[in-house]
Amino acid sequence: MTLLDLCTSLEASSVGSAISESEWLFPAIETIHVLALTLVIGSIAMLDLRLLGVSSRDRGVVALAAETLPWTWAAFAIAAISGSLMFVSAATKYYGNTPFRIKIILLALAGANMAVFHFTAYRRVHHWTEAVPTPIAARTAATLSLIFWIGVVFAGRWIGFV
Repeated sequence: MTLLDLCTSLEASSVGSAISESEWLFPAIETIHVLALTLVIGSIAMLDLRLLGVSSRDRGVVALAAETLPWTWAAFAIAAISGSLMFVSAATKYYGNTPFRIKIILLALAGANMAVFHFTAYRRVHHWTEAVPTPIAARTAATLSLIFWIGVVFAGRWIGFV
């Protein structure tokens, strides 16, 4: 079974058909997706901007992360579920959609950037949590994070116009 065959099966599934045939279901799911993505990016940006020393300079990175990351992960789960539901409703269309592919690549890069950050610079965060400026590795990760997430938003909006 090819990837396109899988997309065809997903689109023909009862869930895919129900979403694509409903007048209100896709817009409702898309609204949830946009709201969740707003919370994901907003909470990530709060931490990234702190790592860059642009905002929340009076707060430690550990404290800010403890407050924002639970919201980030909850919103990410909702965005992933709603995004998957939107994908299933038109999987074959998204399969060949260049902006969709760019969005998925950017999401993967954002995830890889986060993993590298957590396994490198963040392992010693207790040594620099109050520091401004933060270590160069933290600032680099924050810059890349902002670039990748802004790209996700850009590509996501682009999907509907292609």
